[in-house]
Amino acid sequence: MQTQTDITQLQWSDALFLNDAKTDLTHQEFIDLYQQTGAAQGAAQLDLYVELVAHTVEHFDQEERWMLAAGLNAGHCHFSEHRNVLEVMKEVERRAQQGDIHLIPNMLEALAEWFPMHATSMDAGLVAFLQTAGYDTSTETFKGPPPKIELMSTEQGCGTAGHC
Repeated sequence: MQTQTDITQLQWSDALFLNDAKTDLTHQEFIDLYQQTGAAQGAAQLDLYVELVAHTVEHFDQEERWMLAAGLNAGHCHFSEHRNVLEVMKEVERRAQQGDIHLIPNMLEALAEWFPMHATSMDAGLVAFLQTAGYDTSTETFKGPPPKIELMSTEQGCGTAGHC
């Protein structure tokens, strides 16, 4: 069984700073909700976990709007990683609402392992790509005309440096 310090291990740090105000704020909110959820118990933990799932849905929807606007194909691995994480988070939510609340700390532990790598690889690549393309994440608009880029296939950019 995890202790409170084990499940609140995900902390905001300079290593997670991506130099994009909207992305950094969203990531800080995610970590704040994560920590609150990990520190809570019982029904309060379930309520906060439901809030964390809802925030994560909005967080991923936001990034996916940006990727589509910049010309990334919805089959790109960044999208599928979001789908996979949300699928598990929602299943834990469903089961916790049926009484399996003990699954929440396990999910939090998995998120603590997953999030830093995702943020510093896929999200960092996305931020760099959007900044190069002149895309403003706060207004969700291009500073000039959208770049003429070839749509990436499902496999392009996955697992390579500098791609989202």
